[in-house]
Amino acid sequence: MTMKAIQCLQYGLPDSLVLAEVSIPTIKSEEVLIQVKACGVNFPDVLIIQNKYQFKPTLPFSPGGEVSGTISSVGENVKHLKKGDKVVALCGWGGFAEYVAVKANRVFRVPNELDFISAACTLYTYGTSYHALKDRAQIKSGETLLVLGAAGGIGLAAVELAKIMGATVIAAASSDEKLAVCKAMGAQHVINYSTEDLRARIKAITNDKGVDVIYDPIGGPIAEQALRSIAWRGRYLVVGFASGIIPSFAANLPLLKGASIVGVFWGSFAEREPEPSMQNFLQLLTWIKVGKINQHIHKIYELADAPKALQDLLDRKVFGKAVVKVS
Repeated sequence: MTMKAIQCLQYGLPDSLVLAEVSIPTIKSEEVLIQVKACGVNFPDVLIIQNKYQFKPTLPFSPGGEVSGTISSVGENVKHLKKGDKVVALCGWGGFAEYVAVKANRVFRVPNELDFISAACTLYTYGTSYHALKDRAQIKSGETLLVLGAAGGIGLAAVELAKIMGATVIAAASSDEKLAVCKAMGAQHVINYSTEDLRARIKAITNDKGVDVIYDPIGGPIAEQALRSIAWRGRYLVVGFASGIIPSFAANLPLLKGASIVGVFWGSFAEREPEPSMQNFLQLLTWIKVGKINQHIHKIYELADAPKALQDLLDRKVFGKAVVKVS
């Protein structure tokens, strides 16, 4: 049997991807087959098709690492999931397709009240941001958080979650339009780092104290400016490099502030520490069900338009989360 899928036949930019008819995956004993309903669009998808990501699938493959859907079949060693279950999954790649095979330990049941589009926006953005703030920064109520690239999917998730966790949130982004979205999502202060002096604004907002936690999913030249604005015992969260530039820091910067530079790799955390990861996921689901968090959906794309979704993400046109509707 065959299915429709977006295929990466050779490494390159989104316009090199093609819509193709391919075989439905065969599952192994520890896997489940998911009929994909929706797939979240995330920055690693842009990197993986260029062979620039930590995971390097064999060509050809379908990008798309975060899906929602229903289980079509289960492997013989899978006991906690069954055919027909409504699930979300962190598949790594393969999600821009009508079916995807995923290891069962990366698949989570979701309540029926959560629609497939919302479910496909939950794992990566909120999972990453909650792990970063709760487990890596151990952020406390009353502390100050600076979010760089705050209008992106994980940036907005960090803004929302930090507000729930009692922090004062400073959202930094490259345009007033993006910052308006951040304010609507709960940021108390905003900085346009295209037109304003980031360090001067942080100094003014924090009364010279600096920020307790920095959430950085973009890297690039602004990273050092942010680190120089960190408070005593601050924590700098290295989340990603959406700018395409991995920053290099002088070692005296964290030394002078007694600060920590902390790596955040939520995918590995979820795989290596499944029990605390599941507890985080259950907390996120609770907040979603009671309406405390609600992902800002930028646009819903059809499967054939998935390359356009990736290009829009690459061009920084996406505010919040882009989603591909598969079936």
